[in-house]
Amino acid sequence: EAVVNLTQARVEDWRALRDVAPTLTLEDLDVMERVARRDARVVEACRELGITDMSAVYFDAWAIGVDGRWGFERRLQQGLPYYRASAHDNQYAHPLDFSVVADTETEEVLAVDVRRVAGGRTQVPLAPHNYLPEFIGDQYRPRRLRPIDITQPEGVSFEVRGSELAWAGYRMHVGFNYREGIVLSDVRVDDPHEGRERTLFNRLSVVEMVVPYGNPEAPHHRKHAFDVGEYGAGFMTNSLKLGCDCKGAIHYLDAVLSTNRGQAAVVRNAVCIHEEDNGLLYKHTDFRDGHVVSARDRRLVISQIITAANYEYGFYHSFTLDGTYRLEVRLTGMLNTYCLHPTETAAPWGTEVAPGISAHSHQHIFSLRVDPEVDGPNNSVVQSDAVPSAAPVGSAENPYGNAFYCRRTPLRTAGEGAASYCHETSRAWDIVNPGRLNAAARRPVAYRIVNSQCPPLLAQPGSVVAARAAFARKALWVVPYRDHELFPAGDYVCQSTGAAGHADNPTVLDWAARDEPIENTDIVCYVQFGLTHFPRTEDFPVMPAEPVSVTLRASNFFQKNPALWVPPSALSKDASSRNAFSSGGGCCADDAIQSHL
Repeated sequence: EAVVNLTQARVEDWRALRDVAPTLTLEDLDVMERVARRDARVVEACRELGITDMSAVYFDAWAIGVDGRWGFERRLQQGLPYYRASAHDNQYAHPLDFSVVADTETEEVLAVDVRRVAGGRTQVPLAPHNYLPEFIGDQYRPRRLRPIDITQPEGVSFEVRGSELAWAGYRMHVGFNYREGIVLSDVRVDDPHEGRERTLFNRLSVVEMVVPYGNPEAPHHRKHAFDVGEYGAGFMTNSLKLGCDCKGAIHYLDAVLSTNRGQAAVVRNAVCIHEEDNGLLYKHTDFRDGHVVSARDRRLVISQIITAANYEYGFYHSFTLDGTYRLEVRLTGMLNTYCLHPTETAAPWGTEVAPGISAHSHQHIFSLRVDPEVDGPNNSVVQSDAVPSAAPVGSAENPYGNAFYCRRTPLRTAGEGAASYCHETSRAWDIVNPGRLNAAARRPVAYRIVNSQCPPLLAQPGSVVAARAAFARKALWVVPYRDHELFPAGDYVCQSTGAAGHADNPTVLDWAARDEPIENTDIVCYVQFGLTHFPRTEDFPVMPAEPVSVTLRASNFFQKNPALWVPPSALSKDASSRNAFSSGGGCCADDAIQSHL
């Protein structure tokens, strides 16, 4: 591991590491298809299936996880093969029954692992299942959908100066790197009631994710992708297209990365910044006199989309006018498929999404790193649970049995900061500043982690996945801030074992084991969220986008609703809204705007 002074062309620090492997770059992943197609064992495995044209065989290259046959002496990757009947055919409709292990550095195939069922091979499913326009043809029905145009005739409400972004009272820095992709830093908000700018977060980024598959049979036990740590969310980012990936008035940021040879590479339009209408911000109708007030919410969205082999992930960081931050991930792309032998069934480990094609059950668990600065640098975390009163029905304390309250439990050490979610109590966590009280609530100002989409890691304790993805065992980890402690699965995820106490590759498990105080100090929170995916036939041949999200919401942070500065709809002329089927009527502002302005 080296620290290099680029200005002076000098190595500042050099440290030898043991039992670790670096990230697989895009250039590394290109190795698999090239070497596998020319390997005699791979050619023979394909010939036995009736495939002689190796240019029609494609390999998705994955990190291998752990394979004890070679240890750390080699940089490994595994190849999952598919067949294409034509140049743009959907290869995931034609999975092959073997896998390949290759050495990234020597560019040689080390093993061809054929999965035999009842002593024989599984034939390739050849029925086409395509989704590209050249195959769909006259099946499109464009007349069903009329155009939706998003217009901002007076321009956008955000300003960008270099990497600094300002919008609706928010200010932040938008960064980008090869591993995390989008990084939001120095997030601040203008408080209209206190008349000052207040700090929210030092840094927000997606620092890891794991996609463990649930089929215990070889070679599927090796399928547990860490797409951030093993490949890099920045390396895999798409160049976004106007009107396709983002709609409206768009501002793009390019990303500057490096190749595996240290050369600069620019990804054009890597980050999309735009505004969206976000429905109601608030509304109330006084039924006595019919007086109505309502305002529209809006959100600022900072997004990127990555392609990780078969899957696409859209990462959408959004801010709304009430002070809320939300990270939404939209999952789309292709299912990881495998061929079924006539004697097999997809159950219980998966779903037969088309005849002879199985898609295995799996999980997607993401880790959002929150480096808070909630109204100052020293913060704590308080766990809140909705619980019924312990007093019985008919008692003086609870005569009618309806009493319940919020039980607040301070997390005092990093050991206590390793917390699980509880659906029964609608558990949430407040990142509080003990040094600043909300005068009305008489509680510390806070931002609340609202995270109900946090499935438990289903791999059993003692499994390879549970060791490597220890961060996914808990919905929340809270540890003291330390320089260079960023990645909860370790700095070096490829071929990692997750062993506790690794001197050169510690994980969040090691940081929590120090059990240091986390009250009223500089802390970091790792928030896990995601979903468990039992594939459906509707997910094939290409998946409709499935969203999952986590929210950080002001909780007694402001004196009152922080969006009262937003003009209500009756004072905001909307020239684009009209009746759908008649020419009568007009904007709600037409009658009110003259009397208020």
